[in-house]
Amino acid sequence: MLKVDQQTYRDLEFNVLTEMMSEFCVGDSARQRIISLKPVRKTEELIKFLHQTNELTDIRREGETFPRIEFDELDQEIKMLPVKNASLPQKSFDRIRFASNLVNSLIYFFNKREDEFPELFSMLKNVYFTKEIIEEIDNIFDKHGEVKDDASEELFQIRQRIKDVERKANSNFDRTIRKYLKKGYLSDTKEAFMENRRLLAVLSSYKRQVPGQVTGSSKTGNVTYVEPAETVPLNNELDQLKDDERKEIFKVLQILTQKMVIHLPLIKEYQKILVNFDFINAKSRLALKFDAVLPGLTNDMSFDLIDAYHPVLKLNNQNAGKKTIPQRITMNQHARMLVISGPNAGGKSITLKTIGLLQLMLQCGLLVPVHPNSKMTLFSSLLTDIGDNQSIVDELSTYSYRLKRMKYFLEVANERSMLLLDEFGTGSDPDLGGALAEVFFEELYKKGSYGVITTHYGNIKLKADELDAAVNGCMLFDTETLKPLFKFSTGQPGSSFTFEVAQINGISKKLINRAKHKLDDKKVKMDQLLHELQKEKSYLSRLTKEHIEAQETAEEARLRSEESLATYNAKLKQMRARAEETSKYVSLGKKLQQFIDAYITKSKKKNVNADLLNEVKKYIAKEKAKIESLKKEEVLKKRSKKKKDQPTKKAKQYHQDKIKKGSTVKMIATKQKGEVEEVEGNDITVVFGFARMKVKRESLIWVKD
Repeated sequence: MLKVDQQTYRDLEFNVLTEMMSEFCVGDSARQRIISLKPVRKTEELIKFLHQTNELTDIRREGETFPRIEFDELDQEIKMLPVKNASLPQKSFDRIRFASNLVNSLIYFFNKREDEFPELFSMLKNVYFTKEIIEEIDNIFDKHGEVKDDASEELFQIRQRIKDVERKANSNFDRTIRKYLKKGYLSDTKEAFMENRRLLAVLSSYKRQVPGQVTGSSKTGNVTYVEPAETVPLNNELDQLKDDERKEIFKVLQILTQKMVIHLPLIKEYQKILVNFDFINAKSRLALKFDAVLPGLTNDMSFDLIDAYHPVLKLNNQNAGKKTIPQRITMNQHARMLVISGPNAGGKSITLKTIGLLQLMLQCGLLVPVHPNSKMTLFSSLLTDIGDNQSIVDELSTYSYRLKRMKYFLEVANERSMLLLDEFGTGSDPDLGGALAEVFFEELYKKGSYGVITTHYGNIKLKADELDAAVNGCMLFDTETLKPLFKFSTGQPGSSFTFEVAQINGISKKLINRAKHKLDDKKVKMDQLLHELQKEKSYLSRLTKEHIEAQETAEEARLRSEESLATYNAKLKQMRARAEETSKYVSLGKKLQQFIDAYITKSKKKNVNADLLNEVKKYIAKEKAKIESLKKEEVLKKRSKKKKDQPTKKAKQYHQDKIKKGSTVKMIATKQKGEVEEVEGNDITVVFGFARMKVKRESLIWVKD
């Protein structure tokens, strides 16, 4: 299990993701699981959870018609069903019916797809397709969720009597209202309703002339509401019948509840399955939002994040219409301590946070926004020191807090720990703090820990260069525009570009030059050297990019030219074939015409056309022999083509058959070396430095595996 303390959750702002996912949840149970999301304890469980989320995400991406995960939880029903003589309310049966129908839909969807979606299919192993629950509920309730008249014989009889009494009461009331309307006793509204009883709206001056039960009056007192004597006994009888109806409905639901008790184990599984799907669906929707994937998982304590994004930064930039620069970060046992330097506001901290947040997401069972070819590993602890974390209450300064944090790291860090240290060593005197930071760096290195450290200290950069399993990296800076590129590069430390950043922020050159004169000449030269190295590297990277782009353009033009030529040759061949065929038929037609002209129809001489018929037979035999000869030539051509399609001496010489994923290869045209990233038949994807390019196998030379 990945050990993470509360400070790490705060440093990496993990709550932003959990709050986002909680809004995707349907029920409270899944929502609580999301809000309290923590790293998964067991590796087997983590892999299972990752594959569940990945499978559902694939279903969504492929546009499959998947059942809508929307339901009411069954906690109350599960609690009430075992209670003796209990009766579930009407809405409970609607929830149970909906859950049964939804689980049936899930079973139907995954039927015969166990090989395609094994983890999601396994979630349904304790349930089965059944219509029994649905049919039992449908026998009692109609499509509007009301108890049917024929739910029981007694209920049917009661409702028939209710209809009869209501009909009589309405008839008597209508007759009474017409009578008093003629006499002018009623107000303009004529009638009113109170507790489901029809009342006469009598002008108060005539209320004594209308026999019945007074139930109230209007606010002004001008109208008195009277239940006429003709309907009082019928309404009383109706109340009794309504009470009988309620009691009978209770009995019907009580019997139905007992039938549901038989299905209690299945209903419990419904609740469990639907909550799990709700939970997975929330994670899947987050993955779709960030275009996240499941990277490859390695056991060798190495990772390669390709086109990695900080999800929250990417979302914010999308909303603001900005482009987010993806990063590639690689770490392994030979490069396990990464020191990132470069200008302020250049992206050092966000790169560090990206690594930490993606690792935390993965070990919490979430997909991560990286290229599908990325690889990640599992750590046992994730430790962070990001931000100043001053505390007025505890009377802690930034430096005091960092010392306490570092003491904790030195106690718990091991070879399966990942440390994320932002602005390492700051908060105290630069020289003294830098010296202490270097000692901490050495101790963490001795423990075999993995770490990503951002710093401006030159001694930390030099220490990373000295240690075998440490490596420098920097955030690139455009030396021409004096603006950060937010692009990470491994291999060399970066200049802080302190004076350049000050210049673009409006500080005068006079003040900047005064500041330079106050520094040690060696430090200024060192920073200038880093500046020049980065400038040269940027220039070379640009040249490489332009060269590769030009190469790609030339390759595309060559392919287009070959395609056009092939199309032209095919059309030309087709036209020639048609011309030859037409010429052949014309020749045959002329010959036939000659035979027709030579044929004698009127002659007394016997066998006058014998010579002509012999000539016709010879001609036919000759033409047939030509056709047979052409067929033999076609067979020989096909055999010859097969031989040509076999690997040539040149292909064998370049060992192109050995090319596979991970091979080092060289372009025949440019002699440029690269590493094979993907092989798709004759199409090879090769990484040349910072660029990725798809080329044909025959344009490469195999170098080594």
